[in-house]
Amino acid sequence: MSLRIGILGAARIAPTALVKPAASISSVSVTAVAARSLDRAQAFATKHGIAAAYGSYEELLADPEIDAVYNPLPNGLHGRWTQAALAAGKHVLCEKPFTANAAEAREIASLAQTTDRVVMEAFHYRYHPLTLRVEEIVASGELGELRRVETALCFPLPKFSDIRYDYDLAGGATMDAGCYAVHMARVFGGETPSVVSASAKLRSPRVDRAMTAELRFPSGHTGRIQCSMWSSSLLKISAKVTGSRGSLSVLNPLAPQAYHRLSVRIGASHRTEKFPRRASYAYQLDAFAAAVLRGEPVKTSAADAVETMTVIDEIYRAAGLPPREPS
Repeated sequence: MSLRIGILGAARIAPTALVKPAASISSVSVTAVAARSLDRAQAFATKHGIAAAYGSYEELLADPEIDAVYNPLPNGLHGRWTQAALAAGKHVLCEKPFTANAAEAREIASLAQTTDRVVMEAFHYRYHPLTLRVEEIVASGELGELRRVETALCFPLPKFSDIRYDYDLAGGATMDAGCYAVHMARVFGGETPSVVSASAKLRSPRVDRAMTAELRFPSGHTGRIQCSMWSSSLLKISAKVTGSRGSLSVLNPLAPQAYHRLSVRIGASHRTEKFPRRASYAYQLDAFAAAVLRGEPVKTSAADAVETMTVIDEIYRAAGLPPREPS
């Protein structure tokens, strides 16, 4: 049995996140793409060897030969089209951030509970063996009692006309880069934290180009997230977990296939661990297919997305900015 996936939007991320990994997974095929113009959809389909092209998202959702959709639309449109896909009976792999805000995430999580469809947020790093190993080390007690979790995702995006800076499309550094930092803090910290304080650097009155936030977890350990799309921290992709007995640090937990380093220090002892170079996107697609075809659980469910979006909303409020709104 094969899982047939259609893409909502001819997005730049789609070849890396879906088309390329699908080519190496026998149980998955990318069979259609839709864009706001048929010409654009046809050009994308021709370039990537996709059989069907549609000039509207509605046409793709009406196709009975499609089992699931990949939703890489702008942030502010994620919620609307995920709901439309569910209404059409499709499974959904939705790019991060899951929705514009926590209220919208709760709506979709509630809707997802009423269907037998899989709804999965595309935090691809979550399915890579490196992330699973970090969880294992933390849970084992090797680091001792957790004290602090620090995560960062900073990259340069000097093209300020990019939609990721557009408030009306639910843009901002905390949405685009920060959602990873928040999610990693939750995963590596083992709980969903509350926000103690937050400080933003602004691109425009409502849109952050950088954000830092201090966190506190229910069990008492603290945390910090740092993210930016334009700041003095041009490139920083890392995580550090500190306990009473030692610490671990990860270089590039986001996409370990490019490069990575996991270092563990316990007292005078130090070791590094290496992981496969297979793409995090391929592990993610494995998990999505397993959930749809065999009913296996997913780690980035709609309910999990509610937790992440709640923290993001709290960060914006703590920084004196409004949470984003659906487009």
